[in-house]
Amino acid sequence: MKHLFIINPVAGGKKGRAHEVEREIRMIAENLSDPYEIYITKGPMDACRKVAEDANFTDSLRVYACGGDGTLNECANGAALRENVAITHYPCGTGNDFIRTFGQENVSKFRDLSALVSGTARPLDLIDCNERYGINICSVGMDARVGADVHKYSSIPIIGGATAYVVALIVNIIKGVAQKFRITAEGTSQDKDITLVCACNGRFYGGGFNPVPEAMPDDGQLEYLIIKAVSRFKVASIVGRYAKGKYRDLREYISHISGRSMEIEREHEFVVNIDGEIINTKKICFNIIPKGVNFIFP
Repeated sequence: MKHLFIINPVAGGKKGRAHEVEREIRMIAENLSDPYEIYITKGPMDACRKVAEDANFTDSLRVYACGGDGTLNECANGAALRENVAITHYPCGTGNDFIRTFGQENVSKFRDLSALVSGTARPLDLIDCNERYGINICSVGMDARVGADVHKYSSIPIIGGATAYVVALIVNIIKGVAQKFRITAEGTSQDKDITLVCACNGRFYGGGFNPVPEAMPDDGQLEYLIIKAVSRFKVASIVGRYAKGKYRDLREYISHISGRSMEIEREHEFVVNIDGEIINTKKICFNIIPKGVNFIFP
């Protein structure tokens, strides 16, 4: 067995944090009887490449994503459908949303590296998104557009941080809340203006949004929410309650579907959020992959 510690050097936005994490890892790993490696990523999807590469030459590989949800997503993509690989999350990022699925009271357990190293693995589902995998929540619409724009505005020195999110939100409200899509699910298709669609395997995203509190990442299905087009003035109250999992109280605006797949397409390219990572496409297919990845619990 090999232990592979993947460190994202820019996770959490804290300068020098990677060196702190590396020291924490060595204190635990040097007592292991199995070989280990600490790998610091060099760019986007480098963690995916490293995990897949090591999996080809190791009978049993345990991967520790030391970063945020984006680092976990990359590790999940490298480990997807590989029986000899198990992954987990050592949270060092800003959101660390996925592990909140297992209860807020258990989040601290994932910060105990010794407990992770000796933890037990069990299979969880994945979301296949045009052959890019998600383990948590994917979305299309307003929140995906805001997420994409945050990075653009955060690079401006006088903005940055939470202000970048507010600026991105305001800009997208001004541009227009809804877009027209064709949505195909459970054998039926419809063209409609929507504000947002989410596909939930996990429960939390976006720093605390909890759209479907009962979503389970090991039940072989996805929970979809579709928010129809609403006015600029209505969106704040709808999205606020959506974020708190109150979709049942908003049936006039929000539809809920449980299923294994959904296809969303549009004439022009649109933004898709996959565990906080952004892609652009004219068509996205969300398909559940039961037991697609092994996940280590402390």
